Amino acid sequence: MEWTDEGIVLGVRRHGESSAIVELLTREHGRHLGLVRGGAGSRMRPLLQPGNSVSAVWRARLDEHLGTYAVEGLKLRAATLLTSSHGVYGVTHLASIARLLPERDPHEEIFALLEHSLDDFDDIGSAAVHVIHFELAMLAELGFGLALDNCAVTGETTDLIYVSPKSGGAVSRGAGEPWRDRLLRLPPFLRQGETASELTDQDLQDGFRLTGLFLLRHVLEPRGQVHSDARAGFINALTRQQARAAISAP
Repeated sequence: MEWTDEGIVLGVRRHGESSAIVELLTREHGRHLGLVRGGAGSRMRPLLQPGNSVSAVWRARLDEHLGTYAVEGLKLRAATLLTSSHGVYGVTHLASIARLLPERDPHEEIFALLEHSLDDFDDIGSAAVHVIHFELAMLAELGFGLALDNCAVTGETTDLIYVSPKSGGAVSRGAGEPWRDRLLRLPPFLRQGETASELTDQDLQDGFRLTGLFLLRHVLEPRGQVHSDARAGFINALTRQQARAAISAP
């Protein structure tokens, strides 16, 4: 058995004296593990960092075997990602939720979204938007997508500013006003067909609250899991930067 594919490194664990088991999210073969001989050595270690893109050749005698990887670097983002706290926490969190995908099941749209997110991770505000969109996409990919196109009460497609915490459906301003204290806020950058003119701190916090609730309820808790420490670390890094920006503002 042999195939060649592009992959994003999700994680690495040492195996024996010098080898490593590498977990990739590949474009055409999904989340897939393989043994890299010499992967724990100093030459390969910089290549096998989470967030890096590699070209991988997987070989095994039978399809169900772990198999081995021969990898070459394509885009070594980790050198930049790991220089900031939001980069470290962000890539760790993205890898942790990508790990929720079933092994060896192709998810090409998720691969493309992860690749795009990591390519635009320098600014923490942009990174936060990408993380929230990725969490929403993962909910949809796992069968728990939110219905944000039209109002769950009236069917309207405009002025959608709330989300029902029970159904995950959008709610319009008029329909939601009597229950506004019980509804989640739908930030402008997540509204269909609407582009936020200015991204606010509250928008990002509302986005994380929204995706966090449904990820926890529908995906993590049924598996006996909770949100990763990396997610909390990323949000804390975002909060600290927002606080610093507010202090320095004229």
